Amino acid sequence: MALKGNLRDFSITQLLNLINLARKTGLLVIEGSGEAARIHFRDGKLAYAQYAVEDNGLAAILQRNGKISASQYQILKERAGHMTDKELGLMLVNAGYLSQNDIIESLQHYFIQVTRRLFTWADGFFNFDGENPPPDNRILVRVDLENLIIEGARQVKEFEQLQEEIPSLDMALKFTDRPGANIRSVNLSQDEWRIVSYVNPKNTLRQIAQAARLNDLEIRRVVYGLLQAGLVELVRPGGAPLPPSGRMFPTSDRGEQRSLVNKLISRIRSL
Repeated sequence: MALKGNLRDFSITQLLNLINLARKTGLLVIEGSGEAARIHFRDGKLAYAQYAVEDNGLAAILQRNGKISASQYQILKERAGHMTDKELGLMLVNAGYLSQNDIIESLQHYFIQVTRRLFTWADGFFNFDGENPPPDNRILVRVDLENLIIEGARQVKEFEQLQEEIPSLDMALKFTDRPGANIRSVNLSQDEWRIVSYVNPKNTLRQIAQAARLNDLEIRRVVYGLLQAGLVELVRPGGAPLPPSGRMFPTSDRGEQRSLVNKLISRIRSL
């Protein structure tokens, strides 16, 4: 029996908490606006995660984590593309290219990053299927959910605050005309420099986030810092009106939320 619902009623943080408390095994599918993610759990722990729009193979994950180079990734795709992740991992370990710890750490890091992206999804649908175990051909991990849940709660709070400052990602950026503002003299992070390179009234924040591979929280966090530093300002691309800001979650009544959560706990435990 599958459990389905709307993210407007239950946040990702709440869902993870329920799966953790009930020690469930199964597949959680999250579908947002043009995005989707699949997260597998075993006994209430994160076992595997994938983001629909990315290459989720082991070789791609190792490259993103800096364990192999771009050229090595291409070679693996060409010569070992037919292998499963388990077969490829075993080959890399036996050949002495990587240790088992290198592979597990890379997978854990990527699976956690996939899950973190979901915390700020306010619109979408979820489906938990307790009859769908983790895939056999993938390398599985065991990540406790407690720290992810705590971090998720913090991210939701931060996201709500940043959303009040930057209510829409359909706005654009331009450099300020403030005299003496010299961006080359400012110490910027790697993410901030990436955003700066896309600053143009023709580029919306949503487009910049996609190009820089940042989620909604990350793009707002970086842009807010640039705004506070007086380096950039928000503009309306093409004269588009600024959408009104609003809270992410329609249910603000604590008692109502507690009642909904208790009902969902009962449903999950019965799966």
